[in-house]
Amino acid sequence: MTDSDYLALAAFALANVAAASSGAICRPGQWYADLVKPRWCPPDRLFGPAWLVLYTMITLAGWRVWRAGGLEGDAGVALGVYGVHLVLNCAWSVLFFGLRRPDLAFIELVLFWVSIAATIFLFHAIDPIAAYLLVPYLVWVTFAGALNLSLWQLNKVVLSRVRAHK
Repeated sequence: MTDSDYLALAAFALANVAAASSGAICRPGQWYADLVKPRWCPPDRLFGPAWLVLYTMITLAGWRVWRAGGLEGDAGVALGVYGVHLVLNCAWSVLFFGLRRPDLAFIELVLFWVSIAATIFLFHAIDPIAAYLLVPYLVWVTFAGALNLSLWQLNKVVLSRVRAHK
């Protein structure tokens, strides 16, 4: 690997850390602990390790596409969509945990999901391994969407009271 490869890998890692930072800044807190959760909701302690693995895979996927095509042509378009998906990734935590709006977070998550699917599609034409690295992420976000929707539906009354007292 060249110095530019290492620098690019560091840049992709930094972009993913930036996206993940909204989850560190907008923490679940007591309001989330108090929500009624479906029986199939995983324990809170599993979310951090799951996201660590996923962000590592997301970083490697973006870096692989950059190595295969740089920022020009199809690779540039694919990496642009990748960047949009990272912004949507970041926004979900702000909406769900920061603003305590599972309703808005779910709507945003649908766009987020589409952006991941589009990234996978675009990456596949450039580097199939990069695309496959994102499949577990899409599965996780699909699960997260079902959980988000369930939490919104199970807690509509509680959430409306929380917003009324802000």
